[in-house]
Amino acid sequence: MSDIALLPQVEAFLRRPHALFIDGDYLASEGSQTLDVINPATGQVIAQVSDATCDDIDAAVASSRRGFKQWSQTAPAVRGHVLLKLADLLERHREELAQIETCQSGKIIQISRAFEVDQAAHFLRYYAGWATKIGGETLTPSLPSFAGERYTAFTLREPVGVVVGIVPWNFSTMIAIWKLASALVTGCSVIIKPSEFTPLTILRIAELAIEAGLPAGALNVLTGGGQVGKGLIEHPGTDKVSFTGSVPTGLAVGQAAMGAGLTRATLELGGKNAAGFLKDVDPDVAVNGIIEAGFLHSGQICAAAERFFVHRTQLEPIMDKLARRLGQFKIGSPLDESTTFGPVANRPHQQKLGECFAKARAQGSTIVHGGHLIDRPGCYVEPTIILAHRRDAALLHEETFGPVATFFPYDSEEELLELMNDTPYGLSASLWTNDLSKALRMVPAIAAGTVWVNMHTLLDPAVPFGGSQSSGLGREFGSAFIDDYTELKSVMIRY
Repeated sequence: MSDIALLPQVEAFLRRPHALFIDGDYLASEGSQTLDVINPATGQVIAQVSDATCDDIDAAVASSRRGFKQWSQTAPAVRGHVLLKLADLLERHREELAQIETCQSGKIIQISRAFEVDQAAHFLRYYAGWATKIGGETLTPSLPSFAGERYTAFTLREPVGVVVGIVPWNFSTMIAIWKLASALVTGCSVIIKPSEFTPLTILRIAELAIEAGLPAGALNVLTGGGQVGKGLIEHPGTDKVSFTGSVPTGLAVGQAAMGAGLTRATLELGGKNAAGFLKDVDPDVAVNGIIEAGFLHSGQICAAAERFFVHRTQLEPIMDKLARRLGQFKIGSPLDESTTFGPVANRPHQQKLGECFAKARAQGSTIVHGGHLIDRPGCYVEPTIILAHRRDAALLHEETFGPVATFFPYDSEEELLELMNDTPYGLSASLWTNDLSKALRMVPAIAAGTVWVNMHTLLDPAVPFGGSQSSGLGREFGSAFIDDYTELKSVMIRY
């Protein structure tokens, strides 16, 4: 097959001069610096965006403060209706948004459609349902009465203010929707700062948000490099940052937020996630699970598994079957609907993965399959299986964030748990077994914010998601997000 034809509106969008989105419309940057947006499938520049200045940051924050004043006073049911209408618009423009996303990120078109657009709309509708359900509680104080007076109390949940949402390049649409929906449904305004590698789709979504009825200033989008995010976090006019990205950058974001007058911070970071396969798992089931856990979107998912622990007696047959399956992947253009494996998202990340392969070889690990950058235009990397021979092997401890599955054998279930917990991180993990009783006994012993059983990576908006240990602070989804986007106010009355 060949590449699908880009829609005329996609081609027109890519040709635009891409300004900042401030106060409900595009606004030219105060500076002249721009950043190239490069298609990782071809290596070609497809657009340029503004690199926001300090003056641009001031303008966006001022707009957001005005937007907050209006949006926070908007009736909850109206807020929910706007999010529902935005979800409808995402679906109406599904193919357009998916194509823009694939062009900027290299994500195969099926994933852009199903996850970046369809799942984003699903999450929007979930958050919209919370609009009329966020409230406090009534309380009865136990204060003594000295002259017949009585007391009552209640709590209010009030929006924190202007939220800064810093979005990574791996799922630039869906994660942006998580952040803007959390902020908007609670009555906050939000400034989205997308990755400099994938800034385009959210600019188009900002237009759709205005069409959905969102007032000017409730959502602003600032493109640019890391200094833009830093400037927003440290700005006295912002009240909270929600960051998704790498652990080192997340630590810097958290420190900057604390240093900026205790700005609230939600940090959803990466990790070195583990998948443990008990001895009873059929090897074919295990191989399907490994592909789901480690190779979806070329492994560029924060919750993806990178460490795979298999019982010693099953290690060789599982790796052999997996190598045959990976060898059948059709590696090619993400706009070709028959492609099953596309490029990684950018050149620096491709080069980092090449360094990981070199490190594995230098330490004596066995490259069972793959282990090379692909010599073709774009940022392609072979799907890779590595067998580590030492527990201290680098690729059992250092995040690769790519299509790299590192295996290590275990002999007992106690050893399996020890191996799975041998990391300072704690974002996610999975157990694979036919013995549900055993799984439920092992789950509490695994140090991770999310533990899947017989599945991995898949998220649902009703289920809280976030990391423990060095993998982050706070939770997305469920009702848990409400704590991070609202301030709890207590009111006590004597009468």
